[in-house]
Amino acid sequence: MSAESAESAAGPSPVVVAVLPGQHPEVLQTAGALAKRLAVPLVCAYVDEASYLVEWDPERSAHRLSLHPDTDNDEIRATTQELRSVIEARCGGLAIDWTLRTLAGDPARALGRLATETNALMIVVGTPEPGLGHRISAALNGSVAAWLSHHQEHPILIVPAAGK
Repeated sequence: MSAESAESAAGPSPVVVAVLPGQHPEVLQTAGALAKRLAVPLVCAYVDEASYLVEWDPERSAHRLSLHPDTDNDEIRATTQELRSVIEARCGGLAIDWTLRTLAGDPARALGRLATETNALMIVVGTPEPGLGHRISAALNGSVAAWLSHHQEHPILIVPAAGK
């Protein structure tokens, strides 16, 4: 089977975009427009940082549960429903295929694993949100964009918030 046949059997490689409740709209708008222009699907990824990781492996391979959380509580369902509504509002008129995936653990690593799993063309992330809480979180956990840019083989597009 040729590479072209393999791609058509699995479908085109998507654009992966990180989504968060209350995220500035430019991230999703940019990712949706890019997916439309490239005629590829859009995979929106929400990472539930509160879920635990089951992935300690000296060879750095991740356990399946780290990518696909098995918890499905009311808070996660409410968040994903809110995100689905936002995605539909911003991408519904673009005539693109989109999906929402809920991932577990560290956001940068989870996005990287998803990009590898889906053979993504690109990962789209936003700049950190303003405010002390987000700055403290970035200082303690590191920047998702920075980690991806140093540890990821897929291209990374960092979308700044308007007015920054």
